[in-house]
Amino acid sequence: MDSRASVCIVGGGPAGMMAGLLLARAGLTVTVLEKHADFLRDFRGDTIHPSTLDLMDELGLGDAFRALPHRRVEMLAGVLGGRAYRIADFRRLPARNRFIALMPQWDFLDFLARAGRREPGFRLLMRTEATALVSADERVGGVRARGPEGEGMIAADLVLCADGRHSAMRAAAGLHPTVFGAPMDVLWFRLPRRPDEDEATAGHFGRGRIMVTLDRGTHWQCAYVVPKGGDAEIRERGLPALRRAIGALVPFLADRTAEIASWDDVKVLTVALDRLERWHRPGLLCIGDAAHAMSPLGGVGINLAIQDAVAAANLLAGPLRADTLTEFDLARVQARRMRPVRLTQGLQRLVQDRVIARVLGAAVTAPGPLRPPLALRLLDALPVLQRLPARVIGLGFRPEHVAEWARPQAAAP
Repeated sequence: MDSRASVCIVGGGPAGMMAGLLLARAGLTVTVLEKHADFLRDFRGDTIHPSTLDLMDELGLGDAFRALPHRRVEMLAGVLGGRAYRIADFRRLPARNRFIALMPQWDFLDFLARAGRREPGFRLLMRTEATALVSADERVGGVRARGPEGEGMIAADLVLCADGRHSAMRAAAGLHPTVFGAPMDVLWFRLPRRPDEDEATAGHFGRGRIMVTLDRGTHWQCAYVVPKGGDAEIRERGLPALRRAIGALVPFLADRTAEIASWDDVKVLTVALDRLERWHRPGLLCIGDAAHAMSPLGGVGINLAIQDAVAAANLLAGPLRADTLTEFDLARVQARRMRPVRLTQGLQRLVQDRVIARVLGAAVTAPGPLRPPLALRLLDALPVLQRLPARVIGLGFRPEHVAEWARPQAAAP
């Protein structure tokens, strides 16, 4: 199984697959290691934002991407007391794609894998797990890996850690994140959607309760927000109590909550918010969730990870081709991406503390519905204000663009 590549990418998620595709287009040899047999898992990050959609166009893959089954979200709203308040309007963004695409992440990853396999230097190894770093003279020079063909070493000029918030290679490199914490976790489940329903993707707020409903065409993907560690208490109360709480918060779903037949239908997303203060060491760089775990607020995590991958490819392809890569080059990637990460996490922490924690802490038995805050009422009343949250969510603080060398005249997987 021993082999060599210019870049070994640990993790076949959005950051890893995008980085692999781009670096292969730079003419480099790239090996992506994905420990699972396929991408068919219950991902949480199924929102593809305008910044990522525009990158698909720059790669020459936009038309093929939009041909895949997806749902479009042009506006986001919050529902309180049965009334929808408009929060973000993506239709006026300074972007080619002025909507969020809701698409199963496995479809997106399969799409990137097909595009990658068109490049001569791209190799994706499924069912292959990185087990250890290989170092010499205080520099990472590859990984040891275990796959269907046995164990072996993959030597590389750069190891790109894109293996998520619980990154084993990050820990092996001695890089440890600063943990900021979050006041909530999320129960993740689906409920049937009827063809004649005109309800839109939205966040629903009530006293002590929050639920986000994502229109996935055939079903509603639901994120029921609970206080941090509150999953055990909800399970102790039992499924009937959870079904009643869902029906009270989102009345149009009350007649189908019985579809949650057992706790096996409910997955728990433990919300984390953390960040490495140093993303690299000689021969190794962390990107995406391995560098900064994001809160699910705004669904921005997958898109920030992809922006990291684009920045890394843009800044590192030249030094890798010239065989001059140094840790200074890796530090340039962190320096470019750290500010948008900090700003985004700062906003997420503000919303978590000022909105989420207060709503979840409100007494469920208190009389009357929640009163909408002034900021929400202003956003709804003044459409021009809806452009600001749309820009932050849809484009972020520093959207990246694909380098000219990665933009073919025409490409489709």
